Amino acid sequence: MAIRPLRFLGDPVLRQKAKRVPGIDDSILELIDDMFETMYDSEGVGLAAPQIGISLRVIVIHVPEGEPFALINPEFVKRSGQRTVVEGCLSVPGYRGEITRSVNVVVKGLSPEGKVVRVRGSNDLLAEALEHEIDHINGTLYIDYLESMDKLQKIEPKEQEEAEGEEEEELATEQ
Repeated sequence: MAIRPLRFLGDPVLRQKAKRVPGIDDSILELIDDMFETMYDSEGVGLAAPQIGISLRVIVIHVPEGEPFALINPEFVKRSGQRTVVEGCLSVPGYRGEITRSVNVVVKGLSPEGKVVRVRGSNDLLAEALEHEIDHINGTLYIDYLESMDKLQKIEPKEQEEAEGEEEEELATEQ
């Protein structure tokens, strides 16, 4: 396993529609392992192969309340409802923006073992992550949903530290 360098806004690979994976072999399994390691190292909850420069339809997700999983050739089965979320991206570091995402999402794809699986998210981070990562393999970034780039909010390092401190306080209070 290896941590691979992230690609950032402006890199052409992030704007390409990724290619379908024709078959699952050792190179795809290694890619998935590297994607998880890279995602964890970057403190993300999801990662798409184009974000590390590989134009293939592979995503990995691990939201705090769930188990980590990878999907190969994921596609939407159903999306419904609308909600507003504040979203960021490892490929657009230091910024976030308020966008509209679906409330309910059903996605199907292949597991690393080659089985067809369905994943459902409903009004949660999982639903948001599924849409965000599938957008990546379609060459779309969350900033494309902003009315204008003026709506992009810069995250100041102090603001980031305060947010992390509040999360730690909440965890300490809950225990």
